Amino acid sequence: MGEDKAAAAVDAAEQLAERYRSLVEHTPDGICVHERGTVVYVNPATIRMLAAESVDEVIGQPLTKFVDPASIPAMLDRISTLTTAGAASEPTEMLLRRVDGVSIPVETVSVLTAWHDHLAYQVVIHDLTAQRHAEAAQRRAEQYFTTVVSQLEEGVVVIDPDGRIESMNPAAKRIFGTEGPDEQVIGHTIQSLPLVLLDGNAQPLPPSRHPVARTLATGETITGYIFGVDRVDGQRRWLSGSSRMLNPGDPHSSAVSSFADITEFRASRRQLEYQATHDGLTGLANRSLILSQLAAALATVEELPVSTVLFIDLDGFKSINDTLGHAIGDTVLQIVAQRLQRALRSDDIVGRLGGDEFLVLLSGRTRQVDIDMLVARLRNTMAEPIVARGHRIEVNASIGVTALTIGDRRTPEAVLHDADLAM
Repeated sequence: MGEDKAAAAVDAAEQLAERYRSLVEHTPDGICVHERGTVVYVNPATIRMLAAESVDEVIGQPLTKFVDPASIPAMLDRISTLTTAGAASEPTEMLLRRVDGVSIPVETVSVLTAWHDHLAYQVVIHDLTAQRHAEAAQRRAEQYFTTVVSQLEEGVVVIDPDGRIESMNPAAKRIFGTEGPDEQVIGHTIQSLPLVLLDGNAQPLPPSRHPVARTLATGETITGYIFGVDRVDGQRRWLSGSSRMLNPGDPHSSAVSSFADITEFRASRRQLEYQATHDGLTGLANRSLILSQLAAALATVEELPVSTVLFIDLDGFKSINDTLGHAIGDTVLQIVAQRLQRALRSDDIVGRLGGDEFLVLLSGRTRQVDIDMLVARLRNTMAEPIVARGHRIEVNASIGVTALTIGDRRTPEAVLHDADLAM
């Protein structure tokens, strides 16, 4: 019975040893045993790691032959501290030297352990080559990303979940007018910068209402919004921006806001819009704009924004052009336009229909007596002599009046015709 138990114990020990040998032989990490500075065992992974063709190139060789000279002193120091069976060193990075002379980065753990009938050092070796390549590739990618972002004409700002600036590229600093050292912006909130945020209507925009705040709160990507900044130097810049999470899958991710400076584009667009709706000679609303304003008033079903329409025609203007020339005629039109604007209220609208014809839309309710007084005043104003390039010119105006009523079904052209007839 005792012999059976002993045999079973031996059998179990042999099975355990076989499993251990199989594990060591097939593990992707290197296993090396060295005794008194000489390599006495290596597994297949170590052979591959050292770029050796067979185990014979390694077994029996000095351990230091396979360690980069720069790593030998520290390795010997670590080994010297292992004095009792089972003692192990901390995982440590070092350089191995392959048989072809190439050094590779590894992480090792040395254990003083039983080897046959005495103690030896067993070393577990983890090859870091792939990890180092990946880290180097990531560093190159980050450097490339940083270089690209720093060269962008677009501003890029990364803001952490607490609303503090993590990074700001040179374009953003230039647009914001904060081109000082990073210490002046990094770690600070947007509201602490020397600028004022504006919404698309040029009203102050609290940072809590800026789209990037919504991105931080909800993870939502927002594109194509317009906002402005009033800088400390007095400049106002208009920006077209977008904001998104830096790491969309991370609820604690920072947000990145990118924006392009559209100040000049916005100004040129407004200039084009102005030119399309205003008379180039007098600066008054042109025919298209004044008639569209009249159409809008006629379409109102409640209280009329325009009560009365005045049609004004300059008497004898053609003879001024024919006798004195178009240059003087243009000067006369410009002065007449200025006089009309001065004689009317700020919320009345005056436009040039073309040639010497003008249209006035009187706002709000207007009494007939007030209209009569206004017409008289306009005629007197127009009748004042105009001096243009040495010529004294007298201009009189014919004025036709037509009132608008709630529910007025006339078209703008019909109103214009009625005012012309009234003149």
